[in-house]
Amino acid sequence: MNNLHYITRPSVLKENAPLLIMCHGYGSDENDLFSFASELPEELFIISLRAPYAMQPYGNAWYAINFDAEKGKWNDNEQAKQSVDKIANFIDYACATYPVNSDNVTLLGFSQGTILSYAVALNYPNKVKNVVALSGYISEEILPDTIESDEVSHLNFFCSHGSVDQVIPVDWARKTPDFLKALEINHEYKEYPVGHGVAPQNFYDFKDWLVKYI
Repeated sequence: MNNLHYITRPSVLKENAPLLIMCHGYGSDENDLFSFASELPEELFIISLRAPYAMQPYGNAWYAINFDAEKGKWNDNEQAKQSVDKIANFIDYACATYPVNSDNVTLLGFSQGTILSYAVALNYPNKVKNVVALSGYISEEILPDTIESDEVSHLNFFCSHGSVDQVIPVDWARKTPDFLKALEINHEYKEYPVGHGVAPQNFYDFKDWLVKYI
């Protein structure tokens, strides 16, 4: 069962292809990260998802970010948790529908899509192998209360952030290496002298990383 809209780029492999699922940022859509697809390894079966909550006048979100006088800026964590479950269910759907290897699933997120990718991997570690986490952070509010290192230590993370990011402070991202290290998770963390975006060098670095881990 799938209730998320998506687009695909098939693999050159006819079976057992590594699966890459893309999760875009707040206010964007499935076409955004899909622009990377033509430059990524041909053996990847690539699926780019559209987040479930439509925004006005355009764009989509994995969960609402609200602004009010009392709470200031706050995230709808219930919506976020529902989206985590939707992505986890989509992984099962994709593995049943397409000629991909269910033991070789990579999530690639940007911004809000990265926050969700971290949460999917840490809530459902049996469904994920790798995460490329661009310009996001780990939101502990949507993680399990306890995470056992032996259940997540097979995961691999490539994490990157712009050192002058004006949307998600780099200090939030800098907490990531210690968090992952405490769980004995293999990870790489890099910063680039840009704002809230993916610098060309950032793209080449995560592409090289992907080649090693798929």
